[in-house]
Amino acid sequence: MSNKLIPISNPDLQPVIYAIRIKGHLGHQWTDWFGEATFTLEDNGDTLITGPVVDQAALHGLLKKVRDLGMPLISVNGVEPDPSTTPGKGQADMQDAKL
Repeated sequence: MSNKLIPISNPDLQPVIYAIRIKGHLGHQWTDWFGEATFTLEDNGDTLITGPVVDQAALHGLLKKVRDLGMPLISVNGVEPDPSTTPGKGQADMQDAKL
């Protein structure tokens, strides 16, 4: 019996939308560093980084970037897509996200 993992490729998988909350406001100069993610500077001083993540390795890459910034990580949550706004597009409905 072999212990090797066999990678499974499934082009039909859609990226998962993640909401990453960090303590402090992140400057706009960092937006390109996070790719397709959008930034929301919240009134309480936190930054919400939201965007598609293709797999766990990409999620870990984003979390490494947050670590490298030296800003405290508050939460990481997958956000369910809202099919009523854009069916099949994987857009997030942030009002339904529990952060």
